[in-house]
Amino acid sequence: MNFKSFAARSALVLSCALTATAPAAAQFWQCAPYARTISGIQIRGNANTWWGQAAGRYDRGRAPKVGAVLAFASTGHMRLGHVAMVSAVVNDREVLLTHANWSRRGRIETNVRAIDVSANGDWSMVKVWYGPQHDLGSTAYPTKGFIYSDHAGNADAEPATDTPAPKMTLASVQTGAYETASF
Repeated sequence: MNFKSFAARSALVLSCALTATAPAAAQFWQCAPYARTISGIQIRGNANTWWGQAAGRYDRGRAPKVGAVLAFASTGHMRLGHVAMVSAVVNDREVLLTHANWSRRGRIETNVRAIDVSANGDWSMVKVWYGPQHDLGSTAYPTKGFIYSDHAGNADAEPATDTPAPKMTLASVQTGAYETASF
C-alpha cells in the first residue's frame, strides 16, 4: 500500500469516526437554553441575567412552584449563574429540579433533589444534588428566587418539552427513589 492510499483510508476512517460522535456533541446543553426549552420562559442570555430580565415580564417570588425556574446568583465558582426548572415540590424546604450542565458538563439531570438551607426558609440559599457524589453537594449556593412561567403552580401542567419529567409518587419520595439522576 502506498502512502497516498494509506492517507486516503486514514482520512476516511477518521471522518467516519467524527461523524459517529457528532450527534453526541450536538446534545451538549447549557443551563439557560435548556431551562428556556422545558419551562417555556422566553428569556435569553446568561443565567445570571434571567432574574433582572424577568422583572415586568414574569412573576417572581420566593415560593417554589412546579414549572418555575430557580435563578441562582453569580458566585466566584459560578460566574454566569445557573437556572433550573422545578419539576416537583416535595415540601416547603425541598424540591426536585430538572436542569442541564450541573453535575456533568453538557448533560441533563431530571428530578434531582434541592433543599433550602437558608436561615429564614426563603430559598435564598440552596444545596443541590451532585451526581458524582450521589448526594447533595457540599456547597450552598445563593439564589435570587423563582421565575414563574405561565403554567407554574398548575399541578396538571407538564414542562414544555417533548420528554416531560416523570410523575412523582408519594412512594418514590418516601423511598428516595427520585434521587437518582438520569443522564
